[in-house]
Amino acid sequence: METVAAIPKYNLTDDQEKKLILREYRALLRCLKPKLKTRDKELVRTAFAMSADAHKTMRRKSGEPYILHPLAVARICVEEIGLGVRSTICALLHDTVEDTDITLDDIERTFGQEIARIVDGLTKIANVIDVNASQQAENFKKILLTLTDDPRVILIKLSDRLHNMRTLESMKREKQLKISSETVYVYAPLAHRMGLYNIKTEMEDLAMKYMEPDTYKEIAKKLAETRRERTRYINEFIRPLREKMEKSGFDFEIHGRPKSIHSIWNKMKKKGVSFDEVYDLFAIRVILNSPPEREKEECWKVYSMVTDEYTPSPERLRDWLSNPKSNGYEALHTTVMGPQGKWVEVQIRTKRMNEIAEKGLAAHWKYKEGQADESRFEKWFHQIREVLQSPDNDSVDFLQDFKTSFLAEEIYVYTPKGDVKMLPVGSTALDFAFSIHSAVGAKCIGAKVNHKLVPLSHKLRSGDQIEIITSNKQKPSEDWLNFVVTAKARTKIKDALKEEKRKIAEDGKYYVQRKVEGMGAGYNSHNIDILVDFYKQPSTLDFFYQVATKTIDLKELKDFHVLGDKLEAPKPQRPVMELKPEYTGASEYGKKDAELIIFGESSDKIMYHLANCCKPIPGDDVFGFVTTGKGLTIHRTNCPNASKLLANYGHRVVKTKWAKNKEISFLTGLNIIGLDDVGVVNKITNLISGEMKINISALSIEAKEGIFRGAIKVFVHDKEELDELVKRLKALTGIHTVDRFDAELPLNSSGTSH
Repeated sequence: METVAAIPKYNLTDDQEKKLILREYRALLRCLKPKLKTRDKELVRTAFAMSADAHKTMRRKSGEPYILHPLAVARICVEEIGLGVRSTICALLHDTVEDTDITLDDIERTFGQEIARIVDGLTKIANVIDVNASQQAENFKKILLTLTDDPRVILIKLSDRLHNMRTLESMKREKQLKISSETVYVYAPLAHRMGLYNIKTEMEDLAMKYMEPDTYKEIAKKLAETRRERTRYINEFIRPLREKMEKSGFDFEIHGRPKSIHSIWNKMKKKGVSFDEVYDLFAIRVILNSPPEREKEECWKVYSMVTDEYTPSPERLRDWLSNPKSNGYEALHTTVMGPQGKWVEVQIRTKRMNEIAEKGLAAHWKYKEGQADESRFEKWFHQIREVLQSPDNDSVDFLQDFKTSFLAEEIYVYTPKGDVKMLPVGSTALDFAFSIHSAVGAKCIGAKVNHKLVPLSHKLRSGDQIEIITSNKQKPSEDWLNFVVTAKARTKIKDALKEEKRKIAEDGKYYVQRKVEGMGAGYNSHNIDILVDFYKQPSTLDFFYQVATKTIDLKELKDFHVLGDKLEAPKPQRPVMELKPEYTGASEYGKKDAELIIFGESSDKIMYHLANCCKPIPGDDVFGFVTTGKGLTIHRTNCPNASKLLANYGHRVVKTKWAKNKEISFLTGLNIIGLDDVGVVNKITNLISGEMKINISALSIEAKEGIFRGAIKVFVHDKEELDELVKRLKALTGIHTVDRFDAELPLNSSGTSH
């Protein structure tokens, strides 16, 4: 699905272009106005001139002059994040070091060290040599290193990413996929963590627009269709509340806002419901203008007014007044039953809280002046710094760890003395032990949660009180890595395991030395490298360890030659291999393979197979992913693993699309849920085999208490045929939902749709 053709051709004359650039520059100055001192104005002008000159020959993919991008990024920094003059200068210069002749020294000479340091943080690492280390992850690590010194780096980076997402239209399809998935995987959660909710939602919506275009369009269309009745409903809901609050003399504003497309879609997926069943399509927001000392009291007063008028859902009260989120978010949320039996979410906050919710980190500093306590952000930076300092962190692991331990929502747990600890959702007793101290973690043998004994892997919930039990005999083991989510615990466990491995490897080292010297060769790094290479070990440590544990027995040493004191490995016999495409069509039918057109290397038959995690069929939106040793794997773009693959290894993505070929059938599965009615099975099979002439490979139906659940495996030619089948099945009376699932699953397991 190429979107490029739809873009209007860019055709401005030089004069018009100059005017456009000036107009954008003046708009930026206007937003900055309240913060500009005379000296600053000159600095901003210098930065603009420097950037415009450096980028003058460059164009963006859409054809427009490149300088418009730094200008737009600077404007997002000021208008949407609330940053000031220095960040504006950095945003204007953020691409110069990487793409133009300007060096960091030039920037430091003109603007000083602070700005040069931020720009350095924003400059991508030049190509990483190691193929396996993912470059995206390395760049991200660098940004984070600078983040803990100066958080403005990340805020400018988020503005840069937001502008790229807003202008993704003119990019190639695979670039759109790569950038969108990276955004969903890392940048949107990061914006959330920085407290920038508006930016987070916009990023998620834009990413979804490219990754799931059909669903996105469908929800957007439905939102547009229901806008009028929603507005009417919101007004009806607000009227009695407004009267009450005015009577009590509050200074406030109250309004409704629709939920973002991405969050509606998430709800639909999580709860397995259709658009019409998502109950809170909008939230009502009350913003109070309260003096600091009365903020909490007034929010609770408003809460009691809301719940007097409408019945609240008891388990849906979220109190972030007493316990703000770690990104500084404070508010009171409750869900109440409004008129016409609709659930409505109500959010209550003050003006100050609202600014923190919208401008996140930047607003947080503004209100922090004069407070002595170490803020949650600082604690967070401190934790990141700790993890970044461990030297041998594999960068892809690092990105994964960073995501689970620093970008997840938190839970609050208590120590036996009643101190609060914040941990990411999914943390276990072992994570808690490491969060107290790495020595406590390493010796932990169990824990008491709320005075009950639990294993190390016990998942904690908010409000738990935990006491750790330790023993001096305990030491970390490999399986501990399976049940910790925090980066600190993971790093400390890996360090301990490495230490253990080093001790064992010492024996191996001694044994290898005896063997090598016994052959009359020298025990030196050249010879060891030859052996490590021959036995295909990732490092010398691994090689010695494998020898010590007898996994490698060195019997091949007799085939080595000794020249002087140098070892020479035997020449391997090269087997002659024929490369045949691996066909993954329905072999039962013995037809030709499914044609996939693969853009890139050569359009000959390339060995490919369909990913097991998402079972693509022709017509699905797909991308090819180069896997080591397996050739090309084809995934659906909405595959559960897609965003991880694309975000970490964007460079291995190959653009693929299906050719029309009706010869071959693909196995796919459908789950059907409906009312258990006489003849319902008959209706289903008639439709599939009789009317649509589709082969059924397996069918299982169970009926229970008036509901039937069916799982059917069918052979279809492509997505169009599958969509048609789903549409017609849904049209049968009594059928409630029809979902696609992985046809490799056994029929009795409830396959969930991907």
